[in-house]
Amino acid sequence: MRLHLVDGTYELFRAHFSPRPGHHDPKGRDRKATVGLLASLLALLGDAQEKVTHLAVAFDNPIRSFRNQLFDGYKTEEGVPAELLAQFDVAEEGTAACGITVWSMDDFEADDAMATGAARLADAVEQVRLLTPDKDLGQCVRGRRVVQVDRMRGKELDEAAVTALRGVPPALIPDWLALVGDTADGIPGLPGFGEKGAAAVLRAFGPLEAIPTDVARWPKDLRSRERLAGVWAERRKDAFLYRTLATLRTDAPVTPTLSALQHAGVPRERFLAFCDALGSQTLKSRPPRWAR
Repeated sequence: MRLHLVDGTYELFRAHFSPRPGHHDPKGRDRKATVGLLASLLALLGDAQEKVTHLAVAFDNPIRSFRNQLFDGYKTEEGVPAELLAQFDVAEEGTAACGITVWSMDDFEADDAMATGAARLADAVEQVRLLTPDKDLGQCVRGRRVVQVDRMRGKELDEAAVTALRGVPPALIPDWLALVGDTADGIPGLPGFGEKGAAAVLRAFGPLEAIPTDVARWPKDLRSRERLAGVWAERRKDAFLYRTLATLRTDAPVTPTLSALQHAGVPRERFLAFCDALGSQTLKSRPPRWAR
């Protein structure tokens, strides 16, 4: 048995900015992102290789979270198209109309919900599959038990693959993001720390607490060690804050039980009514299995 946890916010953004034709509901409201999201979820439900039986879709709704109280530069809804922001509630409604559990996050983030679900249910299933390309979810990967899946690129990352790709094991992903930054979340990182350099420093010392400020203690073969050590000595306090921002919470307000997450099929009447409200006839033929 597998558990699929989907980053609904990512899927919604991806659908909105995709080259697919636009779509408006009978009232003239932009619903392209919602139609694209539901098409993607229904395709997932019908994917013979994924064998979906238990799943949840997590959304940032609203986009701001407790992290905005910790750092002014953290991601907000600023710059997000109004027509996309207006679809978050209807996207959640549509996901529920597919018979899928919705984790709507207020104050926490979708990534926190996914991290919570993975932490609590990893030992209860054969595998947890985190469907998102976001770098921060790499910290949740555990052996082959919890893996990260980028559906668009057809990539799957287990613990060995995360370590090979990032240069550090999953446990150090928050420390790595603290140094290199994460533009998707508004985490600036420390100047001069690229992905390879940050990984080399963390491999040499371990987590941030173990990195010395004295350059004499840095390996002599570490590239740009004097410059990086100088930045570290001056900006280490910032790095600890950035790591807090990058560390996913495993106490998000969700109730991940396998019985609640089991997908029993798409409820026909509810789904068809939602399609009518959405003004989409094509989605009506997409459900791979109707609920009994």
